[in-house]
Amino acid sequence: MTSVSPAVASPASAADAGAGRVAALAATVAGRVGRTLLSVVASAVVIIALWYAFLKVFGLDPLVAKDPPAVWRYLFTDDGAGTQRSVILHGLWHTLRDAALGYLAGTVAALAVAIAFVLSRSVERTLMPIAMLLRSVPIVGLTPVLTLVFGRGLFGVTVIAGIVVFFPSLVNLVFGLRSAPPAAADLCTAYGASAFTTLRKVALPSALPSLFVSARISVPGAIIGALLAEWLATGQGLGYYMQQAQQTFDYGGVWASVVVITVASVALYAVVGFVEAVVLARYGPAPSRGQ
Repeated sequence: MTSVSPAVASPASAADAGAGRVAALAATVAGRVGRTLLSVVASAVVIIALWYAFLKVFGLDPLVAKDPPAVWRYLFTDDGAGTQRSVILHGLWHTLRDAALGYLAGTVAALAVAIAFVLSRSVERTLMPIAMLLRSVPIVGLTPVLTLVFGRGLFGVTVIAGIVVFFPSLVNLVFGLRSAPPAAADLCTAYGASAFTTLRKVALPSALPSLFVSARISVPGAIIGALLAEWLATGQGLGYYMQQAQQTFDYGGVWASVVVITVASVALYAVVGFVEAVVLARYGPAPSRGQ
């Protein structure tokens, strides 16, 4: 009897293994995305409940404090709702652009500094106290100085929003880069890899969870930084619109702007969670059973 060669059965086995990996990846992504969506829905319910509770407990005047139905009418059903909504959305896109540039600048700068800290302890000992000293100064106090130095244009807004992003990202990224398995780093060193190669092959993949943790913190922070810069410096975007609405007693516009920027922040948080699910399911460590 002629025996079946193992090489004949291997393509089917490889296909089965590949299908199993794809199925496992899809299940992991679905689980992570499901948890993210659940947290977003729960956050929305909590925010609305706290909103109603805040108005009820403090007994605020409806002329100043708007409830969810009043905001809905302002944006969608009032006579001037179309114009009001258009103005707020235009300011929102401007603010999101400012926040995106600030987030990218702050994250790239934090990653570069974190890599320098990991590669050289002397650099960390020299620069970390300076970074912590700058972190202790409120960004509201720094904004006028930054405006004088960098101007009131897009570059100045990017710097202000980037500073808000930089410090929490730096701490998380340094922790993530140093959380690489020592055995893997030692193996690279044993094979003659340079410190930079070990960082690229071992530390950076291990830092992916920390990178996404900093992203979840920094995306809302970048929006806050952009709003602050618009409020105090540029005279553009949703931050400036909120200031103008408050000065003209357009309290519906103020509350509608807060709701719109909050919805945008929650949506971006969900997007970060989805990207995190896909990337970590493919490249990151396996989640623990408790997650």
